[in-house]
Amino acid sequence: MRRLRNVKIVATLGPASNDYEMIRALAEAGADVFRLNMSHGEHEEIRVRHEIIRKVETDLGRPIAILADLQGPKLRVGKFSSGAHDLEEGDKIRLDLDDTPGDSKRVQLPHPEIFAALKPGANLLVNDGKIRLQVEDCGEDYANCVVVVGGTISDRKGVNVPDVLLPLAALSDKDRKDLEFTCELGVDWVALSFVQRPEDMVEAKELVNGRAAVLAKIEKPSAVENFDDILAASDGIMVARGDLGVELPVHAVPPIQKRLIRKCRAAAKPVIVATQMLESMIESPMPTRAEVSDVATAIYEGADAIMLSAESAAGNYPIEAVTTMNNVAMEVENDATYREVIDASRSAAKDTVADAIVSAAREIAETTNVKAIVCYSESGTTASLTARERPHVPIIAMTSRRNTARKLCLYWGMHCVMTGEVERFKMAVVNAARAARTAGFATEKDMIVVTAGIPFNQPGSTNILRVAPCEERLIFNTDPE
Repeated sequence: MRRLRNVKIVATLGPASNDYEMIRALAEAGADVFRLNMSHGEHEEIRVRHEIIRKVETDLGRPIAILADLQGPKLRVGKFSSGAHDLEEGDKIRLDLDDTPGDSKRVQLPHPEIFAALKPGANLLVNDGKIRLQVEDCGEDYANCVVVVGGTISDRKGVNVPDVLLPLAALSDKDRKDLEFTCELGVDWVALSFVQRPEDMVEAKELVNGRAAVLAKIEKPSAVENFDDILAASDGIMVARGDLGVELPVHAVPPIQKRLIRKCRAAAKPVIVATQMLESMIESPMPTRAEVSDVATAIYEGADAIMLSAESAAGNYPIEAVTTMNNVAMEVENDATYREVIDASRSAAKDTVADAIVSAAREIAETTNVKAIVCYSESGTTASLTARERPHVPIIAMTSRRNTARKLCLYWGMHCVMTGEVERFKMAVVNAARAARTAGFATEKDMIVVTAGIPFNQPGSTNILRVAPCEERLIFNTDPE
């Protein structure tokens, strides 16, 4: 199953994609990573989906990554006596801790930590920002607000607090249980919601303890402000444009998206662009032109992955949604402008031996008739550095570690191949040539670039580059032991 594109596709599983036939069809249509949304579904249901993905992986003979997306703390108002009330501009409403059903004058907000952080003038956004309240005065258990933008408010609607850094842990009690469950299950990536500061990521990584890679969802203004430190503490990033577009002006999101993608690429860490990418395909077999343009923009910007949420989890056309993303990606990546944009945004090479090796591999591939770059990578570091270079030719990652192969499925351009442990460099080159031929990247008449570390099987030791023929007789006759 060789992909004819470099950007990866993340598909969320749900009621519309819950059995072997559908999950396999999504993988065949182009899904490289499956997202398990921990906001929905009991643990047993999640376990069954995990087992199905692993069976599909075995049957297709191709590594598949699994991403567990933690819910994060959900801030919501309480219930109303009559279910819903209309608020108009200029109305006054009080938020407090009293659990008595609310009305048009007051309602419960069962989050004392919000009141502890609020100040007069702060904004509260209700129901995905459709209603905007401004705090006039507040205390430790209340906030008197004026309605700035009106609308219908009803039971358990979500609340966003964009103006203050909330004294909330990114991991709720539910998240901690879900994190332990999914790590024991064997997921490859864990996504942490509601990240505000780098300490959130440090705590999550300590709990994960190396059992999975951890990415930060950027959906708060404070996360944008602290992004450099959050990126340094993370294994990857998700630009979660849903809440980000609620808490920030919508026109601010596109430049933020572009900036974060470039920073992730420079750090050699994968970045997913998510939320509403093909939203209309929940109910329609065809996307809008604006949605196609949105997907294309993320690809032109160099994102490692693009994500489907409800489109594949609960929509009427999950396979069509994945197919559309796949087709858009191939069209964009075959455009000469795409390569110009990607090359122009490449960061200067760093100063380590591994950086120099992968940079040289990319330059050789661009100036000769080399068909692929094959990198041996035990921890995934060399492969991630190679992906950062965004070379013109395919990248084949060779590893003896299945968890590394799965993790790398999220990285741009990565074709992951399991291999046995090798002791001699000559056999490493032979295995690389076989992998390139088997996957259809090269023929016996072609050349490849092989990068590896000597001695083998030691993470972080990349120190050798070889331009090698794909014909094994030539390798045995010319290569050193």
